[in-house]
This record gives sequence, C-alpha cells and structure tokens, in this order.
Amino acid sequence: MPDFSLLDWAVALLIAQAMLGALDTIYHHELTVALPYRHGARLELSIHAMRSCFYGILFMGMAHLAFHGTWAIVIAALFALEICLTLWDFVVEDRTRKLPAIERIMHTVLAVNGGAFFALYGVQLAQWSDLPTGLVAIDFGWRGWLLTLFAVGVTASGIRDGLAALRMQREGKPANPFGGGAYKRVLVTGGTGFIGETLVNQLLDAGHTVSVLARDPLKAAYLFDGRARCLRSLSKLGHRETFDVIINLAGAPVAGPRWSAKRQAQLLASRVNTTEALIAWLKNSRHTPELWIQASAIGFYGVRDASQTLDENASMGDGFMSELCSRWEAAAQPAVALGVRQVVMRLGVVFGPGGALLPLLIPFRLGFGGRMGDGQQIMSWVHRDDVIQVIARAFNDSSLSGTYNVVAPDAISQAMFADSVGKALKRPVWLHIPAAPVRALAGEMAQLFFDGQRVVPKRLSEAGYTFRYPTLDAALRDLA
Repeated sequence: MPDFSLLDWAVALLIAQAMLGALDTIYHHELTVALPYRHGARLELSIHAMRSCFYGILFMGMAHLAFHGTWAIVIAALFALEICLTLWDFVVEDRTRKLPAIERIMHTVLAVNGGAFFALYGVQLAQWSDLPTGLVAIDFGWRGWLLTLFAVGVTASGIRDGLAALRMQREGKPANPFGGGAYKRVLVTGGTGFIGETLVNQLLDAGHTVSVLARDPLKAAYLFDGRARCLRSLSKLGHRETFDVIINLAGAPVAGPRWSAKRQAQLLASRVNTTEALIAWLKNSRHTPELWIQASAIGFYGVRDASQTLDENASMGDGFMSELCSRWEAAAQPAVALGVRQVVMRLGVVFGPGGALLPLLIPFRLGFGGRMGDGQQIMSWVHRDDVIQVIARAFNDSSLSGTYNVVAPDAISQAMFADSVGKALKRPVWLHIPAAPVRALAGEMAQLFFDGQRVVPKRLSEAGYTFRYPTLDAALRDLA
C-alpha cells in the first residue's frame, strides 16, 4: 500500500533520529561538556527540556496512533514549534560555546535526517487531515515499542535538563572567590581545561584581565565570550607585557592511551616544554610577576601502601607519574630565583561537574557500579571548588609559598568510594572489576585506577584553610 510505505519510511527515519539524538545527548551533552552542571548553559538546558518533552509526546503518539482530521493539524503545529526550538537552540549554542567538529557533524546529520522525516510525515499528515477527526490505533510492531522506549528516555532526559536549569536558577551563581580583591593581570596556560575554564571565567567575572595560552585560540575565545585575550603561543607576547600572576595548568590528560614511550614523551612535552618556554619568556621580561601558581599532582609520591600517610615532606616515589610531576615542578623552579613567589599545587583526583568524576559515576547510574581491584587502594581527591579557592587564597595571602598537597582531608579507599556513590545515587554496588586484565591492557597507566596513595593537606591545614567540601559525602551531595 502506498500510504503504508510512506509511513513506514517515516517511522524508520524517526527511529534513526531518536538513536542519533540519544548518542548526541549522552556523548556530547553529558560526557564531553557536562551541560547539566554548567551555569552558563541554563538557557540551553531549558530549551533542551522543552524539546525533549515535545519529542517524548510525539514519539509516544506516533508509535501507536494515526492522527486524522484536526489532530493532523495539531501535530503539524507541534512539529513547527519543535523546529523553532531547534533553531533557537542552534543560536544559543553558537553564542555560548564553540561546538567541536564532531558535534557540528552530528547536528548536521540530525538536521538532514529530521528534514527528510518531516517531509515524509508531513505528506502523511496532509492526507490524514482530509479524514474525519479522530485518533486511530496503528500497529508498527516492534518499531512501535522501540519508539515507546525512546519516548520514555527522551522525556526523562528533558525532565533532568529542566530540573538542572531550575536548580541553577534557584541557587544562582556561586560566590566568586576572586571578587573584592586587588585588580590583577593574569596569564593562564591550560585555560580551556577542566579547572582552567571555570578559573578563567571567575577571574573575568571578578573584573581581572586574563590572557589565555591555548592550542585553539578560537575555541578559547568562544568559551570566554571574547572577554579573554587568547594566544596560540608565547611568541605573541612581547617582553614589555605586564602580568601580576602566572597560573600554569597546561598538560595533556594522563588518562587515555597506554603509556608507550611516544605517549610518555607527549605527556612530558605538554607540561615540561610549556613550563620551560614560560621560564624563558620570564627571564627576558621587563616586568616580574608577583606570583606563579604551578600545577602538579600527588602522582609525585608514586604508588604507596595504604598505611602510609604522605604530607609535603614525603619523598618522591618511583614510576612514570613520579618522574612526570618531578620534572614539571623542576621546570618551574627557576621562577623562584627570579624573585617570584611560587605556589605549587600537588593535586589529587579533582572532582567537579564533568571531569574525572563523570566517567566514574556512569556505571553506578546504570546499575553496574562496584569496586575496582581489591578496593583497598586509597583515593586522595579534592573538589574543583576547593582548588579554585586555594588559588584565590594564594592571590591575596603572601604567606602562601612553596608546595601544597591540594587534597581533601577525607582520603578514602576505592571500596568506600563505591559504597558512598551507591548510597548517594541509590544504586546497587555489586560489580567487581578485576585488576589483572586491565593492567595487562593498560600497562603502567592502570596505576591511575588500581593504585593510590594516602595524601594529607598538612600545609593547607597549618595555613588555616577550611575546605568547602572536606568529605566525599559532601562532594557527592553537590555533584552526584
């Protein structure tokens, strides 16, 4: 039958649209950008919530019903409204963030597929509009039930985005730790990273002048709405440039491909080479900054037994992570001889909206959470807000100098982490990920997941710093 064939193709395109949309939402909006946790994305989340709820209604209706007469006109009007919301969403996305190429490609494919669906289903609606008004049951078999499943999923996604937008509106913007202090001219490397993006936005919001050294200056310009000066290389800086503070966060993520000799060289170059270039520029600069904030990591201490408590006086450990952190810190050390106060932050695993916590939570949200290895390895972690608070404290407190372990006081075992996440998300904790096969596949990089060290923030505590999130339960209440 011609009509059934037309409708059959429309339903196939709709299923394809639902699958592509789910992939786009999970990979880009949730995993890559973590939109539900970005205060700047409140309008985008509100639009997504409306669109998703519309999709839920449409998917559910089209899965089981034919729309005759006036109902065909109503559905056509909903389609028109959805198209307007989509166009509005495109405008908002382009205004607030530069989409990566893969997300732009995905959106183009969705637009082409969606256009084809609207054309086919629109013809069907036009034919149905001449019939007496009514809702007529229609059976698409397994495809109808698949669309029903998509309807539930997209509606749940819309409700989640809507609640996130309402939470942001209710809470408002968090207090800016850089507000009220003396005006600073700041140079930031790694400013588009997990810590750097939030840091730069808060500095800009507080009225400071920020220059960002970034591999993709255009992306950085989008991220900061053109408010920051974005540079591809230090060669763009003259020796007359004046900066009060340098914050060096640049470094490729350590979690990723196996640590082959080539990968190790890349990780070292992204940190050490950038830092050495900064030092070379500083030596020729006519103005010496007051402060240099240097990122490092607790990987400096290497893999240690859970019974050992490590403060800033603990010795360097063994292995690639120890070498990476040691060489990174050593590359920045010449700044001290040039009269710059230096604060080195040995960071634990940084939890925040997105970042390292997000992939750790996904298995728990899906009901497959559990411990990794024997679960006895110690996780020394810190909330991103506390990292930025420590940086702000260093801006205004000249007594802060030297190396600090930037970790929460509540170091826990990986098994305790799994139990706490399960309770926070109300999910079962039952899966055990054995260490041996992962170590065989990932090599030394598996240390990030199956080994650890019990690190304490001794010097921060002595300086009187009070953590906003001293316990994992407090951090999970904010982030999970």
